[in-house]
Amino acid sequence: MQAPSVGGVMLPRGGGETIRLSRGASLTDFAEKIGANPASLVAVMMNLGEMVTATQSVSDETLTLLGDEMNYQVQIVSPEEEDRELLESFSIEFGENEGGEEMLVSRPPVVTVMGHVDHGKTRLLDAIRKTNVVAGEAGGITQHIGAYQVATEVNGEERAITFIDTPGHEAFTAMRARGAKSTDIAILVVAANDGVMPQTIEALNHAKAADVPIVVAVNKIDVEGADPTKVRGQLTEFGLVAEEYGGDTMFVDISAKQGLNIDSLLEAVVLTADASLDLRANAEQDAQGIAIEAHLDRGRGAVATVLVQRGTLRVGDTMVAGDAYGRVRAMLDDKGQNVEEAGPSTPVLVLGLTNVPGAGDNFLVVDEDRTARQIAEKRAARERNAAFAKRTRRVSLEDLDKVLKAGLVQDLNIIIKGDASGSVEALESSLLQLDVGEEVEIRVLHRGVGAVTESDINLATGSDAIVIGFNVRAEGRATQMAEREGVDVRYYSVIYQAIEEIEAALKGMLKPEYEEVELGTAEIREIYRSSKLGNIAGVLIRSGEVKRNTKARLIRDGKVIAEDLTIQGLRRFKDDVTEIREGYEGGINLGNFNDIKIDDVIATYEMREKPRG
Repeated sequence: MQAPSVGGVMLPRGGGETIRLSRGASLTDFAEKIGANPASLVAVMMNLGEMVTATQSVSDETLTLLGDEMNYQVQIVSPEEEDRELLESFSIEFGENEGGEEMLVSRPPVVTVMGHVDHGKTRLLDAIRKTNVVAGEAGGITQHIGAYQVATEVNGEERAITFIDTPGHEAFTAMRARGAKSTDIAILVVAANDGVMPQTIEALNHAKAADVPIVVAVNKIDVEGADPTKVRGQLTEFGLVAEEYGGDTMFVDISAKQGLNIDSLLEAVVLTADASLDLRANAEQDAQGIAIEAHLDRGRGAVATVLVQRGTLRVGDTMVAGDAYGRVRAMLDDKGQNVEEAGPSTPVLVLGLTNVPGAGDNFLVVDEDRTARQIAEKRAARERNAAFAKRTRRVSLEDLDKVLKAGLVQDLNIIIKGDASGSVEALESSLLQLDVGEEVEIRVLHRGVGAVTESDINLATGSDAIVIGFNVRAEGRATQMAEREGVDVRYYSVIYQAIEEIEAALKGMLKPEYEEVELGTAEIREIYRSSKLGNIAGVLIRSGEVKRNTKARLIRDGKVIAEDLTIQGLRRFKDDVTEIREGYEGGINLGNFNDIKIDDVIATYEMREKPRG
């Protein structure tokens, strides 16, 4: 029914019908749904006190406000639902549709190790790797890809187990949760001398939420004060009752440091899988699964570790992972060996993607390159629209408290760039979980892998965001651009430091005392070996000036390789000098640090006192 709307604009008013819109939709999208002219919706928004263009991505709240005004129920479609609809439009089914019973074959269990910090998760994973070194393979695992497969003998039969190597620190809650989503069984590591700790309970809750069986590894039984019986008693309170007490949870006492009972733990995993789960998959269908980890590799481009969950992935297949796509050029296993195909529950490193997918993104194999590109582009557009819908004003951490009190900003917008997608996801999740009251909201506008680029600074400029670089630096002219535009770029190598600084800023406690000032950058052109001094870098000073005894960091392909170095020696030809200016060549000695390569960049800096206020 046609009826006059706000401001006399003729618009089709709704009768309470529901219209479905994706996150970050524009007024044009809304207009298409109701058969209206986008310009008239712009007029409606102006009458409601909001200046919005027809093609601009708008927030969920704006869409809902417009819906209420027009008498429509607006339903924002979740990214997962939108993705499912997108795949259905290409006649692709993603998920548990495995085909008939006759198509199913058994597959290895996929295991994630969880637990409290310092209870020995990493050491346990190392011990499992060492125990399972293939005969004759000196040095064991040669390539860390974020997941690996081991073999163990159970009842005279060799059985494989796949481990997802997620970091277990408490700040990496998101990665643990992500691991559980792709996991069949969780190993909960509890130190026999410490017992159940807060992160033990947190990890336990993640495993229970994912509805996966748990095997408890009681670690450090060789340490003084170890009491495995106490651990069993404590975990009974949380519903994990040991088999010897009449329960159904297997507890194994181990020492990761000594390598004690590792085989028993692996056997317990296999027995739990056999008793609790029906681990079968169709190996004949097109491969589907999950991206566990991904990063940019110099020379090889975007590389991703994927876990095949069903089907078989082969070299030459066309795949889509998140908003990345490409033809599989090569696949490597956890030992760095080339493989031609990977079946269910097999982790492999894949080369050939156009860009870096996110940790936890689903991947699938499609028939044509064109289909893959279309799916990836639609996913990327959806992400971009959702990011644009969140844009607001520019601010820095130092003045955040002032603008909050003045009521100038209610959101802290953040852009996160890191060295690996798992780290970025963990940092994002930790920041979004900060409890800073109802006055302010943290919004992550964009996250990605690689150096901070001019594109990131552009986004920060337009949306008043703070840029966080985690184990990466700015590349090209991004630094100068950030200074020119007044964008606050923060670099961190410790995840807690980032979380603490932003939490302190939000609570109005950040009192800057020192700031890092870049003095100069030097590009390594040659490397000279000295028996007395180690490796000496022959450099060209690219910017500023390099001074002796200043702090330095080594950057390789945009990533920080080493922090807290010192320029111990500086030479021009045969003379010792105190500084070398831009455009000149010289030699730099970094003391005991010798891991330098041609094309590395040495960035020098000093900490200067910064006036407060």
